[in-house]
Amino acid sequence: MSLPSFTNFIPSNRRLILWLAAGHLMWSCAVFGLWWCGQLVELPGSLWSGGFIALQLFAAAQLLLPVLLLQPEKRDRFFYLFWAVTLLLSIWLINQLSPVGGWQSLLAAVKSSHLLLVATLIGAALARYVQRLWEIVPVCIVMTLADLGSWLGGPTAGFSREIQHYYLAPEGPPPLIDMFLVKLVIPGPAGLAPVFGISDWIMVAFFAIVAHRYAINDNLIGSPGETLARQIRICRYLPVSVVALFVAIVLAHATGLFIPALPLMALVMFLWYAVRLLLRQRPDKADDF
Repeated sequence: MSLPSFTNFIPSNRRLILWLAAGHLMWSCAVFGLWWCGQLVELPGSLWSGGFIALQLFAAAQLLLPVLLLQPEKRDRFFYLFWAVTLLLSIWLINQLSPVGGWQSLLAAVKSSHLLLVATLIGAALARYVQRLWEIVPVCIVMTLADLGSWLGGPTAGFSREIQHYYLAPEGPPPLIDMFLVKLVIPGPAGLAPVFGISDWIMVAFFAIVAHRYAINDNLIGSPGETLARQIRICRYLPVSVVALFVAIVLAHATGLFIPALPLMALVMFLWYAVRLLLRQRPDKADDF
């Protein structure tokens, strides 16, 4: 019996999605190992914390490579509705588990890898709706205004207070928003702590895929991501969007303020696209813009 169209994928995409899932599972195991090593650091400093976060983000960036090879498939609204409900339900279900001891840190790493996987798939789905590169401009403007408004006096302001209060004096169950926060290893007794939200990684994946679609190399340390993905070469991909997210995290830790990452990411990516287009020497690609 064949599967319904909104649950089936072409063979190449199915293999890539399995590759994505396996990669995220490996990432969670590596994060757990890093957590164990972090317990050996008795007096962690800002440099140690920044290095740990940078290492985990760089490893997570490699997980974006398979999604750059996904082939477009014609889908209807029921496909996206089915998978939106399924992914949200999976996030809720995994957060119903409550192990104790060291298993708690392992589960936290698995939860974070699951959030990254969900965010990557959502970012890939959103990127397919960008028909012209100039459409990035209104996306960046709306994203910036919405995130700033939410940070100044909207839901984000309330969520940040809840999270800060819970992690300073944990009592009872964590707030609902906690299940949508990606936790990374901070060396020392703190263990895994919330560093950014699922929406931040959605836009990381979104910008990386848009850059790939319009032949803009967003890799700061070498060949375009698609080339690396086809050659199965990892540890050589550092997209601009990941660096922008890391800079936002560093600023938040340095200032002690809950600084939204999306406005900074939007500004950095807009400037990167603009500069790369201005420097592009192939006029045959100009009509893509």
